[in-house]
Amino acid sequence: MPFATHPVRRIAAAEGVCVSGSWPHTIPAVRQLLTDGLDLDPGVTFLVGENGAGKSTLVEAIAVAFGMSPEGGSTGARLTTRATESPLSDELRLTRGVGGKRAGFFLRAETMHGFYTYLEKNPSPYREDPRFHEMSHGESFLTLIEDRFTRHGFYCLDEPESALSFSSSLAVVGVLDQLAKAGSQVLCATHSPVIAALPGATILEVGEWGIRRTAWADLQLVQNWKAYLEAPERYLRHVL
Repeated sequence: MPFATHPVRRIAAAEGVCVSGSWPHTIPAVRQLLTDGLDLDPGVTFLVGENGAGKSTLVEAIAVAFGMSPEGGSTGARLTTRATESPLSDELRLTRGVGGKRAGFFLRAETMHGFYTYLEKNPSPYREDPRFHEMSHGESFLTLIEDRFTRHGFYCLDEPESALSFSSSLAVVGVLDQLAKAGSQVLCATHSPVIAALPGATILEVGEWGIRRTAWADLQLVQNWKAYLEAPERYLRHVL
């Protein structure tokens, strides 16, 4: 797609980067990305897989390579408390679309409390931010998404469902759909079958095989939830 206009067309290893036997190269999904590269579709792309499969590592590295803070925020935020990110972002080359927007936002669930404090200490001279610390955990997440996900650009989310109820998760699906229809691009790591059900989205399942495209109904995540809700006792007898 040489004339694609979405913010990120392709993600690949930077020049001179060789795949090693050290973490995070040992993660199959990371190894595949560095070896084969990945074309990122317009609209919404979900990364789905078990804990440790590399979802968050990939989203974090791509967000940072795009120019966002590893602890969350927009491309202009410079929030830094304790560096825990992998070196993968320095090993990636992002191919941008012609005329693709450079604005972006990284929502990282585990660092949002610190990001709210950052906003309080660095208020915008042009607008008054919502009082996130005075809201419930879930309310603050949903308010942040609705308040900040408004510009055309590239949005990265790492497990946004961690603070959301069922109805709030549905509201996030609506926001992501609006972003895609307006021409923005979204990359979201999630464990939520509700969020991943967005019609028209690309779903990439990560695991011991690396990265593969799949359909929502074929996700192990979806099959597990369906089976559990139909007969929870079949699972609970193993842990109770």
